Amino acid sequence: MANIILGTWSWGAGMFGGDSVFGSHTDEHILQPVFDAATEAGLRTWDTATAYAMGESERILGSFIAGKKREDYIISTKFTPQLAQMYDDSVEKMAEASMERMGIDYIDIYWIHNSADVERWTPGLIPLLRSGKVRRVGVSNHDLAQLKRANEILAEAGFRVSAVQNHFSLLYTNSERDGILDYCKQNGIEFWGYMVLEQGALSGKYNTANPLPADSDRGRKYNPVLPQLQALTDELTAIGKRYGLSCSQTAIAWAMTKGVQPIIGATKPHHVTEAAQVGDSRLTPSEVAALERLAAATGIDTRGGWEGKA
Repeated sequence: MANIILGTWSWGAGMFGGDSVFGSHTDEHILQPVFDAATEAGLRTWDTATAYAMGESERILGSFIAGKKREDYIISTKFTPQLAQMYDDSVEKMAEASMERMGIDYIDIYWIHNSADVERWTPGLIPLLRSGKVRRVGVSNHDLAQLKRANEILAEAGFRVSAVQNHFSLLYTNSERDGILDYCKQNGIEFWGYMVLEQGALSGKYNTANPLPADSDRGRKYNPVLPQLQALTDELTAIGKRYGLSCSQTAIAWAMTKGVQPIIGATKPHHVTEAAQVGDSRLTPSEVAALERLAAATGIDTRGGWEGKA
């Protein structure tokens, strides 16, 4: 369970918010039971970002941890280069704004959200580490060369990249093919995988008869390829039955078998309870191979427009 991270990309409304990206409508009233279920299940690592609903996701998360023991939660948020002008092109100012929205005085792990300019933005993490406002740092949506360069820049000041956060799923394994997973394992770097369920397309919930919300970004992206995914989700379901797991739980177990810490989007209590139930379940090499063959056969590339080559 400790390896499950809960994502808040779909929390809040507005630009880059849950309504436009996911077709979901979330607020404190809907999300409080989700947070409570996660705490009850022992899942206390939360991932958010300034960009998620332009700070609204952070604000909602902060309202839930208010009054709680800060040390009981691991809070992860991000510096997004494309929003830097709003914060005087300062990594530190964006981090401080995040802390203010969440009502916290330090961030457990702070990320450079994408690789827009590694040389320019990576050094901005160093003052945050020195001051203790940030405990650890990571990079997201970086390729291997960019990851190594970020590590070099931090090493010059006595720090290091402690985690990578990239898109990783049965349909998108670029970080494995490009050697990022191996580099992380060799250097004691955590790998956090987002979109492990491809925004629900690999959950087993959606098919041609029950498509994703048509007026959302994810519906426009995945609904046209649902027929190609059927054999894969059928096999996920079949393998899952051997372990008492659902289709989505089996996809999570696959990621964990690969050494990935999956980020699971959390908008309903059952999302977190089902993720917690995966526990120590791992797949066999033959099951992993079977799923990856079916995934490759779909011919689907789910790289997001915000991603680099990672």
